[in-house]
Amino acid sequence: MSTPPPPRPMTVTLDAKSAEILRRCYRGENPPTVLARALRMLATADGHLDPAGRIITARDRTRGQA
Repeated sequence: MSTPPPPRPMTVTLDAKSAEILRRCYRGENPPTVLARALRMLATADGHLDPAGRIITARDRTRGQA
């Protein structure tokens, strides 16, 4: 059994307001790193990630593991 290839990086286009927030509030930080942190925080807040950062699947929910 072979290991699947890693996912390819994704190109994301920001709207003007999001780009301004990124530029002004996170000056000097690597934009992809800031966006990755923000996405993980959002996914956790929305209940898509467990406390360890793993994706919660529908199967996890039906088994009572989420």
